[in-house]
Amino acid sequence: MGKLYPEDQQRVDEYNSSNVNSVERKEFRPWLLLGVLLGVLGVLTAIAFWIAYSHGVV
Repeated sequence: MGKLYPEDQQRVDEYNSSNVNSVERKEFRPWLLLGVLLGVLGVLTAIAFWIAYSHGVV
């Protein structure tokens, strides 16, 4: 990665410290994500099992 000229680096530093486009975000909750994924997987599994049962496969 190349180095910037000092005046360009100064502009980059000013932009980064100006809080432009900064968004407050909630903290990442991996257990909630895991729960949602397992819930969706469970629903899809139940639907697949119901379809197989209704067609006499299971």
